[in-house]
Amino acid sequence: MSLLLTRQTAPLLLVQRRLPWGLAGLLLLAFGVVPVLGNDYWLNAILIPFLVLSLAGLGLNLLTGYTGQTSVGAAGFMAVGAFATYGILLRLPQLGLPLALLGGGLISALVGWLFGLPSSRIKGFYLMVSTLAAQFFLEWLFVKFPWFYNYGSSGTISAPQLSLLGHDLNHPQGRYLLTLVTVLLLTWVAQNLVRSQVGRNWMAIRDMDTAAAVIGIPVARYKRQAFAVSSFYLGIAGALWAFAYLGTASASSFDINRSFQILFIIIIGGMGSVAGNFVGAAFISLLPILLSHAGQALLGGAVDAGQLQNLQKIIFGVLIILFLIKEPEGLIRLLGNLRERLRHWPLRF
Repeated sequence: MSLLLTRQTAPLLLVQRRLPWGLAGLLLLAFGVVPVLGNDYWLNAILIPFLVLSLAGLGLNLLTGYTGQTSVGAAGFMAVGAFATYGILLRLPQLGLPLALLGGGLISALVGWLFGLPSSRIKGFYLMVSTLAAQFFLEWLFVKFPWFYNYGSSGTISAPQLSLLGHDLNHPQGRYLLTLVTVLLLTWVAQNLVRSQVGRNWMAIRDMDTAAAVIGIPVARYKRQAFAVSSFYLGIAGALWAFAYLGTASASSFDINRSFQILFIIIIGGMGSVAGNFVGAAFISLLPILLSHAGQALLGGAVDAGQLQNLQKIIFGVLIILFLIKEPEGLIRLLGNLRERLRHWPLRF
């Protein structure tokens, strides 16, 4: 009898071990509750950009947080993915949306691999400057040559009719589910990747590339590989940013400010952490909205809109500095410490 119970409960225990109840609850909320109860504002203005920024932060974190290669050109590779996906959907519509996203990500990975070639000889500040040059070059490229935006007079790309397996996705719920499924799938891949031998080699290079080379790790090859994988994630994030969120995008939609925003996400959330990207993206995307509503509620018409916006930026910057001083390893470490204290409460708090 006990053997029978063990055989019956083993799959359940395995599911519980692989999928904690908290994560299962979040997935149920994301797939079952949000599409039904969420209004257009929450889906279009909050949840979709949060998910896309989380994916972009994950892409940069694989390069900077796990491999130690500093980059400030993340938005440039997002632009590559957006324009490449647009070109594939425009010129090869029979491929469909999933293959177009995959193709845009692969083209972005190739571009990232090319710009990652200097990483075998330079690092640190000099590598950061080279990625900054890549950012400006890619912006100039998509403005200079109108072929990338189909010779349109406005210099923008517009989202095509989004559909998957005959289902129309040109509504808030459809774009949200497309973004959610893509982000979760790529997050699962990244989680397994960083736990594999590839991820361990990346972290060895991050900690000390000279020692990694001594023990036989091909440092240059793994650095270029990290650039390619990071750019693949950023390219798909750029395509989702253009088509699922903005609807219409141009090269200016992926400027240097977007690169700094993604860099702040991984710094605030926690470098070298997959979950930290979601925490950092939530901080970056949700806190300004909370500050805006709080400012309107507390100050009302006492302060004009321009001064209120500047005040929000000041408060936002101060909070970032305070968080970094309190916990330099990011909010994910701060939340982890809080969870440990609550686990041992009331003995330790």
